[in-house]
Amino acid sequence: MPEKCTKCGKRITSDEIGMTKKMVSRGATQFFCMNCLAQYQGVPVENLYEKLEQFRADGCTLFGSKSENI
Repeated sequence: MPEKCTKCGKRITSDEIGMTKKMVSRGATQFFCMNCLAQYQGVPVENLYEKLEQFRADGCTLFGSKSENI
């Protein structure tokens, strides 16, 4: 069963799961879409996408390659 955002119910990607784990809690079992995570963190959604690319470039294992999430 695909994961859904705990706040809005939108189907989420593995990157969104990774960002929730990175920004909220590594042990998270409920996840946010990028829009709801940005709202929860109080930052613009663009900032989260920039951080995601930084984490990916740094080799964080929570994020696969871009092509895996298309």
